[in-house]
Amino acid sequence: MELHILEHSLKVASIEKEGIQICTHGLIKLAFLASKTRCKFFSLTETPEDYTIIVDEEGFKELPQSEHISVADATWLALNVVSGGGNASNSQPIGVTKIAKSVIAPLADHNISVFMLSTYQTDFILVRERDLPMVMHTLSSEFTLLRVVNGETFAAHDLGVTNGFVKPKLVPRPIIHPLFSPSNMFCVTSLDPDTLPSVATLLMDVMFYSGGPKESGASSEDSSHIRFFSFSLIEGYISLVMDEQTTQRFPNNVLFTSASGELWKMVRIGGQPLGFDECGIVAQISEPLATADIPAYYISTFKFDHALVPEENIQSVIGALRTKSTAQ
Repeated sequence: MELHILEHSLKVASIEKEGIQICTHGLIKLAFLASKTRCKFFSLTETPEDYTIIVDEEGFKELPQSEHISVADATWLALNVVSGGGNASNSQPIGVTKIAKSVIAPLADHNISVFMLSTYQTDFILVRERDLPMVMHTLSSEFTLLRVVNGETFAAHDLGVTNGFVKPKLVPRPIIHPLFSPSNMFCVTSLDPDTLPSVATLLMDVMFYSGGPKESGASSEDSSHIRFFSFSLIEGYISLVMDEQTTQRFPNNVLFTSASGELWKMVRIGGQPLGFDECGIVAQISEPLATADIPAYYISTFKFDHALVPEENIQSVIGALRTKSTAQ
């Protein structure tokens, strides 16, 4: 298999809810007027706490400087596992649970922190740029390492990590953070970029204004229903994660759906903000799912992590993860 190192230099930022209005101009431009920017990698995820933005350096220029924006203290690179040859756009992506033991676990064993972004099309593993030499050294025995530049792949040269590389002592990875499963059911979907203008007003409402009183579908008594919406526009491909009620607001035949119409349930990881320095959080969750052969999407945000698993598997997933959280 191949591990593609994408060319984008990425920033991860948090926008406070009360500050979103000063950022909407730039965010709308990045999401709906991409041809007017040089941005190639943009993702926005709304949670109850804030908006998480993952964006390349060109896209970051579209955002204002503000006390309401916090930026993670690192430049991040996106990695993508593909099988077979060819360029990044036509290679078959591998699900996050399929790379749990070949990518996520080895990086955790070497104390390399990762930030995950699953999309409808593929899974991106974000690593700090300064960690890339160790990442390459860790994964070079399992993967053909390739850099992607302007859609073409080139061999990635060894960055010279030869000294001080010690095979780690593998230790159990108990889950140490609280887990919570909201009542919402979610859809992971996409749409044809050519249809984006026809639903732009609706998407803007969902992104920026639907957290208010007119949001439908959840009763005020349902305290376990959470606000979660994710929009990604990466190298021309759109990915959307939204709850079932939100999908019902879209016209028929606009959103892509699987033949099974599969719905997903969420496992939210973290009681307090997780930060960016702790290693192994993604591995703690993805390894048990991989062992059970349960597919999953995984979306890290500025404060918490989120795994999406098929609706029919949620009880067994929660049981397995909670068992692992008590194992020492």
